[in-house]
Amino acid sequence: MSTILKYPKSVWYIIGNEFCERFSYYGLKAILVLFFTTIQEYDHDTSIIIFHMFLVCTYLSPLFGAIIADSYWGKYKTIFILSIVHAIGNILVAVASFIISISLNFQRLFTIIGLLLTSIGAGGIKPCVSSFGGDQFILPDQEDHLRKFFSVFYFTINAGALLSTFITPELRKSIQCFGKDSCFPLAFGVPAILMLISIVFFLSGKNLYKINKPVSSIITTSIGCMFYALKKKITASSNEAKRKDWL
Repeated sequence: MSTILKYPKSVWYIIGNEFCERFSYYGLKAILVLFFTTIQEYDHDTSIIIFHMFLVCTYLSPLFGAIIADSYWGKYKTIFILSIVHAIGNILVAVASFIISISLNFQRLFTIIGLLLTSIGAGGIKPCVSSFGGDQFILPDQEDHLRKFFSVFYFTINAGALLSTFITPELRKSIQCFGKDSCFPLAFGVPAILMLISIVFFLSGKNLYKINKPVSSIITTSIGCMFYALKKKITASSNEAKRKDWL
């Protein structure tokens, strides 16, 4: 008689972590352009450029996060370390929003460094969290559980993003602080706190996680294969039989 495997408790810590992290990222993103134009005195075009550079860095970072996780650190360590990087970035942006005693250039520098760290952290963990959650299941015995996990997981992502998109702008608009009509420090501070909570969530499940050791990255293997094939094609002598394909 086959044993019915229980739903792994570890995934709830991963889901809680993901909700807080997505709230943090999208909450910061929702008011960023407005912060640039009203507080840091950038013109609209420059604000849009910086905002999109932030997005580009965020969506390039998953490549490096995946390589690091698969080849060197493993998924658990990658998520943990890059979550800390993400949190530091959030905190720097929050600090830059309420330190008005320093010069505008220093305030801008704090913000840019914070956004760079946030993009590295948020993008770097993106390919790791869902696959780390999938590692907690035993296949094919828990295939049905795995499907349910991904349904809840992606619902959580969208819930965190949706709530933060409404709540963060409302915090900025509805509360006055530091002698201003709005409160960017609170609007950036809440996502920073949520990011710290996400790390606590993630660490709380450490004793329950199934942690696989890194082996190799399909990305680096594929790139190495392509470079080797190109090298062979370029250096092949005329006497060698020509192939139809370059691989």
